[in-house]
Amino acid sequence: MARFYKLDIQPTLFGECSVVREWGRIGRAGTVRIETYSSRGQADMATISRWAQKRKRGYR
Repeated sequence: MARFYKLDIQPTLFGECSVVREWGRIGRAGTVRIETYSSRGQADMATISRWAQKRKRGYR
């Protein structure tokens, strides 16, 4: 099955940072989840942690 996983860090209007996760099958609309963190450092650590988990499952 051809699938994708996208991680992105975006600022919020209130000075926080959000990690936007999107995943699904290629060619279809994906599922989106947004997690908000109080600092950029926390958002970076969450992104790195999530990416390490996905690499173990075969995402490139």
